[in-house]
Amino acid sequence: MTTVTEIADGVYRLSTFAPDFGIQFNQFLVKDDEPFLMHTGMKGMFAATRDALAAVLDPARLRWIGFSHFESDECGAMNEWLAIAPRAQAVCSFVGTTVNLNDFAIRPPRALADDEVLPIGGRRLRFLATPHVPHGWDAGLFFEERDRTLLCSDLFFQPGDPPPMTSADIVEPAGDAMVVGQGGPLAKDMPYTPYTDATFERLAALAPRTLATMHGSSFSGDAAQALRELGRIVRDTLGKC
Repeated sequence: MTTVTEIADGVYRLSTFAPDFGIQFNQFLVKDDEPFLMHTGMKGMFAATRDALAAVLDPARLRWIGFSHFESDECGAMNEWLAIAPRAQAVCSFVGTTVNLNDFAIRPPRALADDEVLPIGGRRLRFLATPHVPHGWDAGLFFEERDRTLLCSDLFFQPGDPPPMTSADIVEPAGDAMVVGQGGPLAKDMPYTPYTDATFERLAALAPRTLATMHGSSFSGDAAQALRELGRIVRDTLGKC
């Protein structure tokens, strides 16, 4: 079952808890003249996600489909969305389009340059290239400038089935999950590089009001401080690996 929660004005969280994984898979719809969907979810979740989105707007109206990096939960159902939304176009980093989407997507994607702005009506989405934050070479994040919502993909990963929105601390559970993850089969999912600290500081400097997290509760509060604290944990945890 996919639930829908408005986490900021016109920003809707579509959340599916997957017991087999023990985590939530969240997509985010930014409603505007040219609606934008962040993350497609996996193919197997497409029907549930589509029906949840239809409670907010006609899925055929989707114009833009964005994601951070090439991974099943980020863009696995992309072609299913493109098939039902005739005007929709995938958008991601230049690396993502060149290395993955030019072959994967059923329609040509649009490559976004670092710091490029995508107008979608009354809102502007700024694309930030963030290689290896949270994961691959092609990684990038989107920042909705009007209400200052950072669509932050796997950053602040929280296991379990927490509430849709919180103003409580999400740094500690994300840090704990990161430490535990280093002892499992999916360890080393985010390398610490010479660019990692600067990337977290760049995100914090945006002064987001809301963090739209892909796995776990979204956050409202001092997001800049949360990003700096998470960056410190990444440095202390992954910088030693």
